[in-house]
Amino acid sequence: MASEPKILFGFHAVGVRLKIAPTTVLEVYVDPARRDARMRQFLQRAQEAGVRVIEADGARLARLAGGGHHQGVVARVHPVEQARTLDDRLDQLEARSEAERRADPPLLLVLDGVTDPHNLGACLRVADGAGAHAVIAPKDQSCGLNATVAKVASGAAETVPFFLVTNLARTLEALKERGIWVVGTSDDAPRTLYQYDWRGPAAVVMGAEGKGMRALVRRTCDELVAIPMRGAVESLNVSVASAVCLYEAVRQRLGLDASHGR
Repeated sequence: MASEPKILFGFHAVGVRLKIAPTTVLEVYVDPARRDARMRQFLQRAQEAGVRVIEADGARLARLAGGGHHQGVVARVHPVEQARTLDDRLDQLEARSEAERRADPPLLLVLDGVTDPHNLGACLRVADGAGAHAVIAPKDQSCGLNATVAKVASGAAETVPFFLVTNLARTLEALKERGIWVVGTSDDAPRTLYQYDWRGPAAVVMGAEGKGMRALVRRTCDELVAIPMRGAVESLNVSVASAVCLYEAVRQRLGLDASHGR
């Protein structure tokens, strides 16, 4: 493969890679001092995958992980081949059969201004759980994928296509041209996310915690919805807010006691 190897660390991130793409794992470094049941199960999985395992002390593991909380497990891996561009991913979704498109319309998560790697990792994990087809962020307002993001994502960084785009507003316009409804979240929206019909193709746009969406991104949205806040706090963490929105879409698409009407 032409791409440079990268580092993954933590049981979840490395374990998911061993499960979905073991041939991309070059080697795994483990702490020989850790011999608990979780490590034994992990080593068995690595052995079954035919991956080279190298013992390394805590200092070396810390250097490899860049100071991240590695749990005694670090891997050097090749990137997993995914759709190279957002257009490629959208083409893949459109190329499905009519029955597949009807049963599973595009569901995208758009993050405007989420620069903290822990928040991005958590958002990727939520997107994976809800079956979102991609996560999109602007290049100038995102931390991008790194080892910390992969660790927090617990393997979702390997399964959810993530795209950095140069101009987010222009990208949202392109989504609309493909028939994807762009729905932004805002505290002052006229109706709640529970009053919106999520059964069609949709892109959920989340702004940074506190700042919200940028003005141009907000104006580009087809619709704005609010998450009802019944307590004293004014907003939710962006990953929690993403989960609330994505899983409402899942609930409606599964037909679980939902009333609709855009």
